[in-house]
Amino acid sequence: MEQSLPLFLAYTGMAIMLTVACIGSAIGVTIGGNATIGALKKNPDIFGSSMILCALPSTQGLYGFAAFFLMLNKMKEITALTLNQSLAILAVGIAVGVVGWYSAIRQSNMIANGIVEMGNGHDVFGKTLILAVFPELYAILAFAAAFLALPA
Repeated sequence: MEQSLPLFLAYTGMAIMLTVACIGSAIGVTIGGNATIGALKKNPDIFGSSMILCALPSTQGLYGFAAFFLMLNKMKEITALTLNQSLAILAVGIAVGVVGWYSAIRQSNMIANGIVEMGNGHDVFGKTLILAVFPELYAILAFAAAFLALPA
C-alpha cells in the first residue's frame, strides 16, 4: 500500500509524456498534410518533398515514446520507489510531453507555410527543412534532459 502513490505518480507522468507528445505529433502531421493537399492543387509535383516535411513533427511523438522506455527501465532498476523519485518522474514526463506537443505544432506551422509556398512554385524545400529543425531542437533538449533528471 505504501508503494501505490509513488507508482501512481510515476506512471501518471509517463502516461502524460507519451500521450501529450504523440497528440502533438498527430496534430503536427495533420497540419502539414492539410497544407500539402491544398498545395497539390496548384503544383502536383511537390508531393515527395511535402511528404518529407510532413513527417518531421512525428519525431516529437517518437521522443515521448523513447523517453517512456527510458523511464520504464529506470523504474525497474529502483527497488522501492520513493515519493521524491516518483515526483521527479512525473515532472520529467510532464516536461517532455508538453515541450514535445508544443514544438510539434509550432514546427508544423512553419512546415505548412513552406509547403504552401512550394505549391506556389517557389523552391523553398531546403530552406523550410532547415528552419523546421529549430523547433525540433527544443524537443531534443527536453528528451536529453529526461536522461539527466531521472532519479538514481
